[in-house]
Amino acid sequence: MSETPSLSVSKGLSSGTVGIIGAAVIGISCIAPAYTLSGALGPTASEVGEHMPAVLLVGFVPMLLVAIGYRQLNESMPDSGTTFTWATRAFGPVIGWLGGWGLLAATILVLSNLAGIAVDFFYLLLSQVFLRPELAALKDNVLVNILTCLVFIVIASAISYRGLDTTKTIQYVLVAVQIGVLLLFSGMALYKAETGSAFDSTPFSWEWLNPFGVSSFSAFAAGIALSVFIYWGWDVVLTMSEETQGSNSTPGKAATATILVIVVLYQIIAISTLRYSGPGSGEFGLGNETIQENIFAELAGPVMGPVAILMSIAVLGSSAASLQSTFIGPARTMLAMGFYGALPQRFAQVTPKYQSPGFATIVAAVVSFGFYAIMRVISEAVLWDTITALGMMVCFYYGVTAFACVWYFRHQSLQSWSTALTQFLAPLIGGALLLIFFFQTSHDAMDPAYGSGSEIFGMGLVFVLGITILVLGVLVMALTWWRNPAFFRSEGLKRGLPSDEMVTVDDVLDLDPY
Repeated sequence: MSETPSLSVSKGLSSGTVGIIGAAVIGISCIAPAYTLSGALGPTASEVGEHMPAVLLVGFVPMLLVAIGYRQLNESMPDSGTTFTWATRAFGPVIGWLGGWGLLAATILVLSNLAGIAVDFFYLLLSQVFLRPELAALKDNVLVNILTCLVFIVIASAISYRGLDTTKTIQYVLVAVQIGVLLLFSGMALYKAETGSAFDSTPFSWEWLNPFGVSSFSAFAAGIALSVFIYWGWDVVLTMSEETQGSNSTPGKAATATILVIVVLYQIIAISTLRYSGPGSGEFGLGNETIQENIFAELAGPVMGPVAILMSIAVLGSSAASLQSTFIGPARTMLAMGFYGALPQRFAQVTPKYQSPGFATIVAAVVSFGFYAIMRVISEAVLWDTITALGMMVCFYYGVTAFACVWYFRHQSLQSWSTALTQFLAPLIGGALLLIFFFQTSHDAMDPAYGSGSEIFGMGLVFVLGITILVLGVLVMALTWWRNPAFFRSEGLKRGLPSDEMVTVDDVLDLDPY
């Protein structure tokens, strides 16, 4: 059998399925602006108040810088394993495995929150359609909530199981609906603010865009960690690189386009919401804790009046769409980890009919539902604290990937001004910022008052969740090392450029399975 660079060996996925527009649509869907803002805009406002637009803008900067690094790595070695594959190439199997774990942990956490939001808005929508307010209370019934969540996860994973052709067709409709409704909400809020019929008509101030006006660095870091969660999801585009037309260049362009569309949309929504509600703690003010719990659920009625039901449809559609598209990332990461021997070989199984990572998709669905069910039984507050813990995980694995870019290209990045910017400076600054926010948030999260105010053994629940996830990753890695040491001896995926060594297809597939 002819020899080829290890990263060129096909994993069996369907190639050329998605173009740049389809990839960008799936990226926007995974970010899920309607869902994300409903769950995180309030907590962000609680941390930084009227400086929310500034923090969202600053949070965009490390995302853009890291995306530049992702694009460079993808052009050099397009691979569905993304962080796992690239960090292994740059730093070796241990860092690579932990980077992959960070990505998997983040996606499992967000799948749980997506399911929770979908359940909440599903019953809210039913109550609005049938004019029966009591139906909205069904979300508080733990058994009904968990069973409904199970149905949503089964449907979403079944669509993802069928491959990207089915995925992108559904996403075109759902993404168009949610963006249209969000722009309608913003337009109506701005109109009411201009005409004086808003709750607290507040004139626009350039101070809203001043990040140095935030009261403390801790509040600023907390706001950035939340804004990282708000932007997170664009990297799903890179996990589809082996299934994208022009795998070396298209995913990077689609990821950049996704982030740019999202940052503009978020600024419109943040400014219009501030102009309508103001930063105060009145009935509909952004300083009101009730409003902060779910901004769209509370403000849709006052802002949109009789068409408020559209917001329920948008958020439900957004969370359902993202629930489905988010399965793409962990399934393809586990596929790559199984393919290179970092997980049992059965994770590398691809369905013959749909050419998708079927087994890995099922595992992602089972684990995410199990996590949601356990957390929902323990406490709803525990589930919402996972949002901040998710921000910590994203900062961790994005930071690892950015530094992987710097180290991977170290011998060539300073050969020209363009490569110095894209392969060295941009990812270095982006990675450094994210790791600073990671450590600052981790420190602050130790305070029992952080997040929902829940604590375990005197430490904040957010910190406990984040550390538990990282420690669990180390334990799973140790088990993997014991059961299948070949990967950790770099027998399947070696450090350095893909051209540094050649391996045959048989070399990859003959790694010891569990």
